[in-house]
Amino acid sequence: MQESDTDLIFSNKQSKIKDFAFDAHVVEVFPDMISRSVPGYNTIIDTIGRLSQRFVSDNSQVYDLGCSLGAATLAMRKAITAKNCKIIGIDSSSAMVERCKMHVNAFRGDTPVEIVEGNILDIEIKNASMVVLNFTLQFIAPEQRQQLLTKVAKGLKPGGLLLLSEKIAHGDQVCNELLIDLHHDFKRANGYSELEIAQKRTALENVMRTDTLDTHLSRLKQAGLSHNAPWFQCFNFFSLIAIK
Repeated sequence: MQESDTDLIFSNKQSKIKDFAFDAHVVEVFPDMISRSVPGYNTIIDTIGRLSQRFVSDNSQVYDLGCSLGAATLAMRKAITAKNCKIIGIDSSSAMVERCKMHVNAFRGDTPVEIVEGNILDIEIKNASMVVLNFTLQFIAPEQRQQLLTKVAKGLKPGGLLLLSEKIAHGDQVCNELLIDLHHDFKRANGYSELEIAQKRTALENVMRTDTLDTHLSRLKQAGLSHNAPWFQCFNFFSLIAIK
């Protein structure tokens, strides 16, 4: 990996730390950033592909909400065997969308893909056999999360799947602090300094507000997705499946 592809965004001390944004600087280093910051990320992406092979049905649509650089989209495109399907990837970052389109166009696949710049709260979900929210909901305002999940549930076909991955907070403070410490150890082991860890945590404080697992499960039930189960957790990162 070239140095330009390495996440050094928070390596120098900043006099004023701005709120984290998925801008052009983050886009350049995003694959390195997420692999060194999110435990089990590759396992989650691989599993999204496997689940798409099982759940995506003929004549349906697939949504990757907050698609970033298209890792989940490409995993699904590679695995889907259903006919007459379409993957729609949506992201609000113009820099992400521009680079995502390049990534998608670099790989051939039978399933057509459309990458759209937009707010996922404004996108209509319809005729969906699978919807992915892979570390996206945590960047939506808490008061809008139920609205989004209800819209997703309404747009899913019977038997359709929502995959939801999030960083979570634990209701027990002692356990919560331990899980945070273990995550920081994970980042240290991947080469991040104490300065980088501290500055990024500050940058994320106002833009990424985490929920407990119980809160997530309650929202899904309220949205009408009562068939749900966590399938992955490492430290304070988890992923669950919800079936309509």
